[in-house]
Amino acid sequence: MRRPIVIVPACTREIGDHPYHAVQYKYIDAVVQGASCAPLIVPALGDAFDLETVLGNADGIMLTGSASNVHASHYEQDVLDLSLPLDPARDATTLPLIRAALKRGVPIFAICRGFQEMNVALGGSLHQAVQEVAGMMDHRENPEDTLDNQYGPKHPIQLVAGGLMSRILGGVDEIVVNSLHGQGIDRLGAGIAIEATAHDGLIEAFSVPSVAFALALQWHPEWRLLQNPDSMKLFGAFGQACREYQERRLGLK
Repeated sequence: MRRPIVIVPACTREIGDHPYHAVQYKYIDAVVQGASCAPLIVPALGDAFDLETVLGNADGIMLTGSASNVHASHYEQDVLDLSLPLDPARDATTLPLIRAALKRGVPIFAICRGFQEMNVALGGSLHQAVQEVAGMMDHRENPEDTLDNQYGPKHPIQLVAGGLMSRILGGVDEIVVNSLHGQGIDRLGAGIAIEATAHDGLIEAFSVPSVAFALALQWHPEWRLLQNPDSMKLFGAFGQACREYQERRLGLK
């Protein structure tokens, strides 16, 4: 059987004098190397995005991290810091895509910005500056560090016993993750189950139990993927969910 197709929505970026649809290599590599699936990058077309065509050919969706933030208007707030990047075209593409994919039961694996997108798509809200919230630590990376230091282990997270992520990782109570985000979940969206929290109480992972596989992580498991057994297990579980969905979609199961 052919590899399952995993849809990877692009960001919009200005590179030189021209706008581009773009996805970082590490996310595409993770779909191939970790999930053993076939990535398909789709442009951030907003209202022109054909949900039915895309979802009719999708066996999974991966929502990537990005330098940009979800626009605060999607959770009824004003943007706190206008100097931080936004990507309205990605918002207009991914938020409807998430809701439509969940209705179909398409497996979703969401990372960093994707984690925040999923929460907002389901009616949740975000802290726009976690480091300014009383009792929260600073979850941002040091931009002056090397990439290896920025993406290196930062802090432990506590897994919810019996949750989807705990089961995938063999029942462990705690793992150590990297941390490169200034925003985070405030109000949890509808139908979401918490999977892990940082020691300051910030939600670090959640699932949507109404579908077979919908897992969102605030950190970056795609970084140095092949060197991280926990990340490989998470991407492997996503890939298996995509294969099972593909079998059902094609009427083979």
